[in-house]
Amino acid sequence: MKAVRFIAIAVLLITAFVVLFANYLAPAGYEQQFRDLPQAGPSLHHPLGTDDLGRDCWARLLFGMRVSLTLAPLAAFFTTVLAGLVGGIAGYCGGWIERCCKLLIDFFLSVPWLFLLITVRAVLPLNISPQASVTVTFILLGLLGWAASARIICSGAKDLMKSEFVWMARAAGFSGFKLIRLHLLPNLKGALFAQFWISIPVFIIAEANLGALGLGVAEPLPSLGSLLRELQDAITLRLEPWRLLPLAVLIVVISSFQVLLNKQEVRV
Repeated sequence: MKAVRFIAIAVLLITAFVVLFANYLAPAGYEQQFRDLPQAGPSLHHPLGTDDLGRDCWARLLFGMRVSLTLAPLAAFFTTVLAGLVGGIAGYCGGWIERCCKLLIDFFLSVPWLFLLITVRAVLPLNISPQASVTVTFILLGLLGWAASARIICSGAKDLMKSEFVWMARAAGFSGFKLIRLHLLPNLKGALFAQFWISIPVFIIAEANLGALGLGVAEPLPSLGSLLRELQDAITLRLEPWRLLPLAVLIVVISSFQVLLNKQEVRV
């Protein structure tokens, strides 16, 4: 298992390196069109060939990875902050505040958030800019994906409020923000980090689903989801297997996250 975990870490580090240095690894850019080379095969200048508009597929893959694998952690961080605020307040305050927070959490858990996300994204203007589409997509992911994490944080905070060291801290005069900063947050840090780590592959897959439906990041900016959508028009995949590389990248990255998540669960 150590070897598998090492491979997963190596894969994620290599992916991070590729994402950070995409401008240097793919100088052609993701939107430059080589009009004399549409649907070209792999070559020295175009390692993965070109698409139907003559754009370099290698460059689009690297920049698509940058969009999906950079913004998914940002959405996960946003979700974790929301979960920590709502769940932490519910567990700390208790009483009617806890009941109200749990009603809000149960409401968001009962909503089929992927379909709601698709609906909200579909009603946006068709001429929305790529940057705006990226921002809207991942803000929606963050707003709709926090409830399950908030329930876990609420349970953890509630248990901590009943613990002996918190009672001792209260007896010593600790209350309010000081109690939260010195006793609750340090003990909830592991749970918050775990929820953050779990959310990243969930949001990568969610973006891929939206992109495959044509509701993700707007053109010409690529993402893993939009690259998967392009496979629908490829009728010669058996003769051009390199076009399946975006799907392979998605599977490998998500599998690497799952390996590390399973290791985290074993430790817990």
